[in-house]
Amino acid sequence: MPRPKAPGVHLVVGGFPPGSTAGHDMHYARSQLLSFVGEIQHVQPTISSNFSDLATWLPTSQLLITYTSGPFPSGNELVSLNSWLERGGRWLALHGTSGGKAEPVDGDRRRRRMVKMPHHETLGAFFLNHPPIRRFTVNVRGDHPVVHDMPESFETIDELYFIEVLDPHATILLSTELPEDPDPGFGFEVVSDTSLMEDGLNRALGIVCERGNGAVAYLALGHAHSPATNSQPYVDTSVVADTATPQIFRGSWETEGFNNLVRNGVRWGLST
Repeated sequence: MPRPKAPGVHLVVGGFPPGSTAGHDMHYARSQLLSFVGEIQHVQPTISSNFSDLATWLPTSQLLITYTSGPFPSGNELVSLNSWLERGGRWLALHGTSGGKAEPVDGDRRRRRMVKMPHHETLGAFFLNHPPIRRFTVNVRGDHPVVHDMPESFETIDELYFIEVLDPHATILLSTELPEDPDPGFGFEVVSDTSLMEDGLNRALGIVCERGNGAVAYLALGHAHSPATNSQPYVDTSVVADTATPQIFRGSWETEGFNNLVRNGVRWGLST
């Protein structure tokens, strides 16, 4: 079955609860993504803040782009998404899309643990936790169109997501070497660190998974916040010596490497 011919791109950018930024500068991320999509001629994007209207917009779209912190597809939304992917749709998922829902640990709401849910199986990745914002090297792997013409590595400052790769057939696009969590008391609790790859050193930061005639590309990079949306208690000393959190943070969005990844992802999503 050929890919959908509709030239549409649907963006889902938002936090939970509805209207919340959930610690991210959603306006900045939305405007950047619209700018990348705008580089492609004859594409008219549609925009939502959650997944509730996927059944409306996916039939007219070749590409779904998501940057979320909390919202996730479930029930009929996930049915629509899976069916669209099987028919040839492509999903470019960024940053917090691999999260979704956290639950209290032993009834203590001060301690939370992420919950693995059905949409993570579709995505092929599950967010566990991240240490404080830090500087690290992103290693580029393979020759997939999403990493076309990329250098072997680039440096960034970002939330280093610990991602469990759920799809055994996933193609690893990006990785970084960090054998141990430098601040295990930060953020969400983790029963066991299933984000380490087989070598015990590297962690995946980008993957591609085939889904019927379609595919999903997930890139874990992309944290951004403003003074009004900042929720970071502190950052790693690799960022600033006194660990004070920058009030305006763009991180990977200000690197050529990440910008090229997103541009490549948009072109891949719209290619036939």
